[in-house]
This record gives sequence, C-alpha cells and structure tokens, in this order.
Amino acid sequence: MSFLTNLLGRKSKDVAVDGVDDFSALLRVYFQASLATILGINNPRFMPDVIQFKRTFKIVTQKNKLGVAERTACRKMLIADYGLSEGFFKEIDQSIKKNCHTQNDINQYLQMYQAFSNEIMMLVGNLMQWKMRIPSMFRKMLYSVTKDTIHDIYTKTVWKDDGVHKTARQVRGLVAKLQFTEQWSTDFVFTLVLLVKRDAKNNKNKIDQQEK
Repeated sequence: MSFLTNLLGRKSKDVAVDGVDDFSALLRVYFQASLATILGINNPRFMPDVIQFKRTFKIVTQKNKLGVAERTACRKMLIADYGLSEGFFKEIDQSIKKNCHTQNDINQYLQMYQAFSNEIMMLVGNLMQWKMRIPSMFRKMLYSVTKDTIHDIYTKTVWKDDGVHKTARQVRGLVAKLQFTEQWSTDFVFTLVLLVKRDAKNNKNKIDQQEK
C-alpha cells in the first residue's frame, strides 16, 4: 500500500498497516470459504486462511463441511467491522460461480482478483492524489470522490497519461471477467482508503508520543 501511504504524507516504512492487513486477511478468508462452499471442497490444503480463521475464533464445523460456518462468521465480522453490505458478498459469490466450475479454476481466479485489487488501488492512488488527503471526518465527500474516480475507471476509454490509459484498460479487462460492479469496487476501494488513513494517523500518534 506504499502508493497510498505516500500520498497521505508518510513514508511507507513509517506506517503500520494493521487495519489494511486485517481487512485483506478477512477478505481472503471469505473468498476461500466461498470457493470451498460453492465447489464443495473439503480439503484444508485449499483454504489455509480459513483454517487459521477457524482455529483463532474457534468456529464449529457445520454439516461436516469446511467453509460453510467460516464463510458466515467472516461475512458477519466484515459487515460489523467495516460497514459492508450483504450485496458486497453476493457479488463475490456470483463472481465465483461465473468463473469457477472446478478446483482447477481456483488459482487462476484468485490471481485475477489479486491483479484487480493491485491495479485498481494503484490507479486510484494515481488519479485521486490530493483528494486522498480529504479528512476522514468528511466521509460523504471522500466517498463521493472515490465513487467518481471508480466511474471514470469503468467508463473512460481515453486518458492523457499512457500509463494510466494502460492500467485502466487492464482493470476494465479484469472487471469484465470478475464482473464486479462499480458499486462493489467503490465500496472495496473506499474501505481500503479509510483504513490506510486510519493506520497512518495511528502510527503518527505513536511516533509523536515516542518523540516526547
């Protein structure tokens, strides 16, 4: 996340990203648990993050199937902690169903998702720039500019900067396969932006206290 933390005025090595890491880890758990549930996978080897999540929160297996109870628990946690909607997770499930028909599809699908995540965040950091510094207290304003930026990424086909043009084209190609809507991408990116800002603020407070 250095491309975002730099925009917020802190060097990446100075910024703890526990919030971002926690959110990303929980999303990995949900993706793995949903894949396991939809494809009927019961092999722990295919879902290491789910197994860790299960052990950490002592989740009881339902119907002798790994992933079912874990997916429900993880979804509830993400909704409670990050304000995501049920629709956010329905889109993930629909994306998996459209792209994954056998276990052989899993690696390619997760690689597509990771590429999408990296590329869209890199692009948003490039496009929003100073807008990223809008204080978190102005939540509606920050959400609005994030939404507008995502809309441009989804719909604008010509960019002045060749690098932005190339990355936007790559993102749209991944979106066509993953079939995530503008709403999903807006909520995903907005959550990460808030977490990066919060992590940067918390880390600055820690550094200030150490310097006193």
